Amino acid sequence: MTDTPRESGYRPGYEVAAEQVLELIVRLGLRPGDRMPTENELARQLGTSRTVVREAVKILSALGRVRAQKGRGLYVADDEGMFGTGRWGSFFLPTDLDHVYMLFEFRRAQEMETSRLAAHRATPAELRAIEEAAGVCRRGFETGREDLFNEGDDAFHTAIATASHNMFLQVAVREARRLQAQSSLIGLHGSVGGHAAKAVEEHDAIHQAIRAGDPEAAAQAAATHIDNTLDDYRREIQQRLFFSSHRPGPS
Repeated sequence: MTDTPRESGYRPGYEVAAEQVLELIVRLGLRPGDRMPTENELARQLGTSRTVVREAVKILSALGRVRAQKGRGLYVADDEGMFGTGRWGSFFLPTDLDHVYMLFEFRRAQEMETSRLAAHRATPAELRAIEEAAGVCRRGFETGREDLFNEGDDAFHTAIATASHNMFLQVAVREARRLQAQSSLIGLHGSVGGHAAKAVEEHDAIHQAIRAGDPEAAAQAAATHIDNTLDDYRREIQQRLFFSSHRPGPS
């Protein structure tokens, strides 16, 4: 299995392996804390090299899905997040389209309600935090810095959740964004790029509605933002499916 250029739509072998490891965890019925097959066993089952599996494990460890214990092996990570304590949260598959679409439906409801409540409850300091986060996101877009854009995007949605003054929504927004980040890191890169310009304007619309104290306008602006983000994900997915159908077999 070889790494192939991103710009041509192909995916590195370690990304494919990371996805397959998650699928294997589900297929084997492993729960948080359960021991996983060794790297050698994973390489054999996935039909790839141990080097590729090692890189895949690094990704999954960074995402909090796998835990490597020196001298003891690999384990399904204990997820302490709100969703991780449920029966389905630990088995979210970042590349399963049904999972991704359901997550967006869930995020849409969350973001609408946090924006609606923020329009009622935001303090002057919280309004400044929302405005500053939107500004960071805009600077990231204008300077072509994806890291800055993502930092501002995360801070923006977190600030709105904080302004909702509802601790359950705050946790839910954080956890849903964490799961969405997994989809971005495994197999769905670059989806921010096509939507960044619109996202900056959509953030401004949400901020203005919250600042004006208009809960329904804020909720609608949030819904539009999530819908457009999902449309961008769909375009990225369609592009990957197109390239996958035209890619050569593994070498």
